[in-house]
Amino acid sequence: MKVLIIGAAGKVGRLVVDKLSRTAYTPVAMVRSKKQKETFENQGVTAVMGDLEKDFESAYADVDAVIFAAGSGQDTGAEMTIIIDQEGAIKAVDRAVHFGVQRFVMLSSMAADRPEAGSREIKHYLFAKHRADEYLKNSGIPYTIVRPGPLTSEAGTGKVFLNEHVNGGNSISRDDVASVLVEALMQPKAENRSFDVVEGDTFVEDLFRN
Repeated sequence: MKVLIIGAAGKVGRLVVDKLSRTAYTPVAMVRSKKQKETFENQGVTAVMGDLEKDFESAYADVDAVIFAAGSGQDTGAEMTIIIDQEGAIKAVDRAVHFGVQRFVMLSSMAADRPEAGSREIKHYLFAKHRADEYLKNSGIPYTIVRPGPLTSEAGTGKVFLNEHVNGGNSISRDDVASVLVEALMQPKAENRSFDVVEGDTFVEDLFRN
């Protein structure tokens, strides 16, 4: 199965590519620059050009699944959040429908399912994520939505707490988030479900076994 990673050059995206490379799945990294493309190809990873602000339809050639790990970043402002996190994600879903993609895993954010509760500083971000998530749910594509707590750059522990809703603002490493995204893709029991995830005591490989 070929898996298109949208946002492959980002912090979580790079980890997803690396983890997928160690499975039976074949990662296809979508990047915006030739330099990024060369970096992945030098690592033996297939890379394709695509820009969420422009056209990226060609990136879907022969793709079976999508992991959307793109984000506008904290310092870009509300406009770019709408362009990337909302409209970019919606376009990615539309193209997945058009090309008959079999699975779509969305990296969202904790509280995106209740954006009105967010603080003023991040409310626009949560609403953008919420609209993208709801669009995916209504697309007809088998999906999983993963909503992590605040992200850290610490090494992953391989253990998390995952539930439909998690109370509290516990953090989670990007490494563990990437592991959850990959595991969700591989497990049928994760289909058509949405989860909050933070650091915890359950091994990632056991999350969807019961």
